[in-house]
Amino acid sequence: MQSMNLWQKSVYSDGSKFYVSNPCPKKGETVEISIRLFSDSPVQSVFVAGKRNGATLPEKMKKKSEKNGLSYYSAKIQIFEKEFSYKFILVTSEKIYYYDQTGIYGHITDDSHNFRILTDYVQPEWVKNAVFYQIFPERFCNGDDSLSVKDGEYEFDGVPVRQIKDWSSVPEDYEKARCVDFYGGDLVGIRKKIPYLKKLGVTALYLNPIFYAATVHKYDCLDYFHVDPHFGGDQALVDLIEELHKNGMKIILDVSINHTGIANRWFNRDGTFFPKTEGAYNNPDSEEREYYFFNEDNSYHAWFGVPTLPTLNYTSEKLRHRIWKDKDSVVKKWLRKPFCTDGWRFDVADVMARKDELQLHHEIWPQIRSSIKEENPQGYILAEDWSDCTEFLNGDEWDSPMNYFGSCRPIRSFYGQTDFFISHSPEMRDIPAKIDAKAFAAWIQNYLARLPYVSQQVLFNLLDSHDISRFHNDPKISTDAVHGAIKMLFTLPGCTNMYYGDEADIDGRMHNNEGCRYPMPWNKDIEKLEIYGLYSKLCHIKTTSSAFCDGGFKIVYAENSVLGFARFTSDELWLTVASSDLESRQINIPVAVFGQSFAENAVIQKDALGTAVNAVVKNGQLSLTVPAGKSFLFKL
Repeated sequence: MQSMNLWQKSVYSDGSKFYVSNPCPKKGETVEISIRLFSDSPVQSVFVAGKRNGATLPEKMKKKSEKNGLSYYSAKIQIFEKEFSYKFILVTSEKIYYYDQTGIYGHITDDSHNFRILTDYVQPEWVKNAVFYQIFPERFCNGDDSLSVKDGEYEFDGVPVRQIKDWSSVPEDYEKARCVDFYGGDLVGIRKKIPYLKKLGVTALYLNPIFYAATVHKYDCLDYFHVDPHFGGDQALVDLIEELHKNGMKIILDVSINHTGIANRWFNRDGTFFPKTEGAYNNPDSEEREYYFFNEDNSYHAWFGVPTLPTLNYTSEKLRHRIWKDKDSVVKKWLRKPFCTDGWRFDVADVMARKDELQLHHEIWPQIRSSIKEENPQGYILAEDWSDCTEFLNGDEWDSPMNYFGSCRPIRSFYGQTDFFISHSPEMRDIPAKIDAKAFAAWIQNYLARLPYVSQQVLFNLLDSHDISRFHNDPKISTDAVHGAIKMLFTLPGCTNMYYGDEADIDGRMHNNEGCRYPMPWNKDIEKLEIYGLYSKLCHIKTTSSAFCDGGFKIVYAENSVLGFARFTSDELWLTVASSDLESRQINIPVAVFGQSFAENAVIQKDALGTAVNAVVKNGQLSLTVPAGKSFLFKL
């Protein structure tokens, strides 16, 4: 019989198709729930315990099968409610154990980390093993120079626009450039680079805003209903999407419906792009007046007090119709023909429809979701939020946040970079902020355990973006740390997002947005770079392995500053091992808990990425030396 400690490690279940017969059932549907553990464990009986009609009712499970030294128990449950929350009870002759998404305990646990099955949730299945490539369009590729902004073509907020004629020149800080320094990237250029992206292994694009706007970033939209003419206009988007879909690639667009720009047609403060007879600012009796928060003196509420970004007011039913309810609304238009986009990314979604006494967020997000799903049931709903936002991830609002909280922030902290939010505080920024492996494991495990598995599968994992300095541009971060961070990014539960140019070792600088928005370095021989090879290999693994699409996740090692976690099915086992340690460590991982076939004796000289390693599998354990700062990805 296996030791108590080891048999407990063999206990596993999740919400995937391997343990729930239909992970996304309809209300009233009967599903079969399963759990597995060592066949020779001391467990005598197994129960699944979940609330039905308000009462917790343990249901005894039957042993259904044995495979690879593991016994599988199952029970059928009919679900009538919005959510079925459950844990498992394992009974031995000496003790009763309780198993939830955080692990196995010798005491009764609360329900906060229970397994959860959502009914009537429509999961965007294509996202599960997607590799996104985020593009800041103005800085990616100039495909048609005739579209480019010309010097002095217009002024915005009193500053004349400039055409940057040297693509390789370094972007200036905001205080000088004022976000009107145009390099000439456009949608034509993106379309021309589809072969490059496809060869890299990308399966989906996320584009920062492309709608008509005055600045480089275009979050200060002028008109939600047209693509910026300097990007090629509406037809350029149609052409791009048609070509992407022909190549089996998806695309989501980015929009801020929390605020507009002051020059937006609806607001139109200065009459720069539209006559002053249009818009709310100069016309108190206009329909658009109720779209914003105006005071009697014509001052207005702006996002975080930025005067060029007036906040939208969702007490207005007319505004709701124009943004998401009407057939030709902002949200619906771009999902429909001839565009047929595959989803939306919503800027500053965390603060949207929230203004002191007006807290409308949980009222409007289900409406927006319904609007999107009416047009495209597989449309992906991605929302910007940097913190714990599990309140929005219950199947009826967002599909995923920009998962800074569950990927970018813990990964960067593991490698010693001061957390983004801490870095803004003079009282905290100089205090060492590196977290060890146990802290990383607790952060990730506790976060995931509060989510349904079907939500974990579509988390939008990222390391870099247009809003945070690129990890590899930090002079304090080593090449080994960058490589380890990338491996973790690709192998955590959820999809993966690459930020344009990371695979090209793009240059940049720290501590401002302009530093992470450099033009793509097409003058490099990108495909010969070591970092490109790493990204390309991981793209292929991510998009072809069922373990990263529907498989399990388990922390298997967390000591000192060495972390190991597994992604697996009954037939496939991947192990990510990453060190941010200053010393070499000898570690042992009990691979037998995943099945006898993974525990066969072997000597391993290279990992799945071709990295030399000193490792052996013996007596059911993977034993290896992890040099200081190194990382590996194994397939057993």
